[in-house]
Amino acid sequence: MPELIVPDGLVCGIDEAGRGPLAGTVVAAAVILDPLRPIHGLNDSKKLSKKRRDALALLIRERALAWSVASASVEEIDHINILHATMLAMQRAVAGLALRPTSGMVDGNRCPQLDIPCEAVIKGDGKIASIAAASILAKTVRDAEMLVLHERYPQYGFDRHMGYPTAAHFKALESHGASPVHRRSFAPVARQLSLL
Repeated sequence: MPELIVPDGLVCGIDEAGRGPLAGTVVAAAVILDPLRPIHGLNDSKKLSKKRRDALALLIRERALAWSVASASVEEIDHINILHATMLAMQRAVAGLALRPTSGMVDGNRCPQLDIPCEAVIKGDGKIASIAAASILAKTVRDAEMLVLHERYPQYGFDRHMGYPTAAHFKALESHGASPVHRRSFAPVARQLSLL
């Protein structure tokens, strides 16, 4: 596993989970790591097993100088679109940090509007340790939220696909229609609603 870069100073890594799903919130995290308390094994959350992600999430919460997780609701996603809702969740995550960062680094190709300098890093969750840490927190928090929604709406199988557009999810949408936690602005959900 590659050693990821740990930037100097109070740089917060920012990442999101849940842009692609048809249901649930979009979750963002911001993390300022402590260079004196390194966390080994950080990587893009998608490249880690659930067990490894959960273990690393605990270490990040223990060892980071500051961390914050925030989200944008399904209603916000439908109202302002998924890109703007993602940026809003990122702004909220940065605003929630207990320490004010000097700058931010975001996974991807665009930055949210922040009152600190910010740099977008393509595939940053596999290059920059604090972005990887943010990707792990965002993913574990969102997955936990989807498991709670699974309890409420077991017919959709959220515990298996976490709201992503899978064959099983499309089939459940066909059989049961959209739930209150489905994103009505997303084409497959809108299509299903138009059939009712």
